[in-house]
Order: sequence, then C-alpha cells, then structure tokens
Amino acid sequence: MDIAAYAVEAAIEADHWWYVGRRLLFSNIVKALGLPENADILDVGTSAGTNLRMLRDLGFVHVSGVDQSREAIRFCAEKGFGEVQLGNVCTLPFGDDRFDLILATDIIEHVEDDLAALCELGRVLRPGQHLLLTVPAFSLLWGLEDDVSHHKRRYRLPELLEKLRRANLIPVQHFYFNYLLFLPILATRFLMRIININVATEGELNTAWLNRVLTLIFRLDVKTAARFRPPVGVSALVVATRN
Repeated sequence: MDIAAYAVEAAIEADHWWYVGRRLLFSNIVKALGLPENADILDVGTSAGTNLRMLRDLGFVHVSGVDQSREAIRFCAEKGFGEVQLGNVCTLPFGDDRFDLILATDIIEHVEDDLAALCELGRVLRPGQHLLLTVPAFSLLWGLEDDVSHHKRRYRLPELLEKLRRANLIPVQHFYFNYLLFLPILATRFLMRIININVATEGELNTAWLNRVLTLIFRLDVKTAARFRPPVGVSALVVATRN
C-alpha cells in the first residue's frame, strides 16, 4: 500500500464509517465464537491497527500482529496497539498450529499467489479453529482504492470458497457485505475515473455530516448482511475452519 495511504488510514480509522462498521461486523462474529480472553489471536496485515483496536476493546490479552510495512508497524506502536512483527502473509513468522483465531481482512488480494497465502494462514491456525477473511468483491468496482492499495484482484464468492477448500480450509459462513452502498460506490468510482479526482485514498472523500449518514447506513448493512446474504456487495466475508 502507498505510504500516504497508511497515513490517511491512521488518521481516520477510529471514526470513519467504513472502519467503524467493519469493527462492528467483525466483533459480532468474534463474540459468537465464544473464545476465552486468553485465546491466541493473530491479525495479519494490521495496517494502522483498526482490528487491533477492536480486539483490545473486546478484552483479548494474547493478540499478535504482523505486517510487511514498517510504516504500518510504526503507526500501531504510536497508537498503543502493542508490538507488531514484520512479516508477509505468505511466510508468517510463527510456528505451526499456533492460533485460535486469525483475522486476514483485505489481505490476500495484495499477493500474487493467494492460494499460497491461504495455505500459510491454515498452517498457523490450530485444527478446528477459525479464520476470519475478507476481500474486495466484484472487478467492476475497481477504483482508486485498489490502485493505491496495490491490489492484484477483486473476488466473487464462488472462486474464493474454492480456493479456501484447496487450502484445506472449510468455509462455515460466507456472505457479501456493504451491499446497501454497492450502487452508490459503483457510480462514485465511475465518476472519479472521469473527473480524475486527485486524493491519496477514498477515505479522504468524507465530511462530518456524510460520515454520520454513511455510518448509519453501514451499521444497518453489517447487521443484516449475514441474514439476507445479498447477491452483491463491495466486500465478501468468509469464516472458515481448518480441516
């Protein structure tokens, strides 16, 4: 990811509608797993620490983080989210069967060999435990955020589920989310290409009133997506367990 994008994320992740809504979605899923507070949890690709913030607020005390960017690691340290190790999702610096829960949220789209990344996530996951995975969905939504984040691809659920099974990871829950804003985001990205808006990331395209509105919409979205299982969404989520 571009260094400027890390700086923007670090500045906005506490209150921006996208990060607030994702933390609500993820926290509800994590709480449903019933893990003890001393469970060993790994956040892969911490970026500026939005998932580490959530895990801290949920009370977990054994949380590890890894990111391939020293800039991301610095932001996590400055925010008091603990030590984050330098590492890559395809070569994680941990032993086999280590973690009770792994979060890999918007990570595997960054690497050329996403199947190798999934296999590596499975290697460090304890048998029977869970991986929480999210990816950007639908290639027609490709936009500035994909470019500055150095994405290799966007996904549809069928291909993602097949790759998980090839990595010996069994999907137990899957759905698209951010479906209520699918068409507005599609239209916005189309206009951004035409107008050629010059910003570091889409996160800068926000105001206080717009953030409040989008926070309410996205909160409704993440509370209903798992139940409605919409046919489209800006992102896809899978909870998988190691076979």
